[in-house]
Amino acid sequence: MRRTLTLEFGDEVLLALGVSPEQFREELKLLAAVKLYELGRLSSGAAANLAEIPKPLFLSKLAEFGVDSFRVTEEELRQDVANARSHQ
Repeated sequence: MRRTLTLEFGDEVLLALGVSPEQFREELKLLAAVKLYELGRLSSGAAANLAEIPKPLFLSKLAEFGVDSFRVTEEELRQDVANARSHQ
């Protein structure tokens, strides 16, 4: 199910950014998706869905915002190294 969020803002925002209302809408969706992904609150697939773009495109957009698309915890990395060593 899709939901709608209404955000009120003045024309000065559009003028300052030099974008149309539709461009601003798309930019806000992407910015929200990127930030929620960065905070670990959404998976890359869910964030791409929020931004309404394909997942590969979303992952490529992360670099534009300085967000790493490869996230592994230190513990996961240790387990991977241990697994690799045990298979040598």
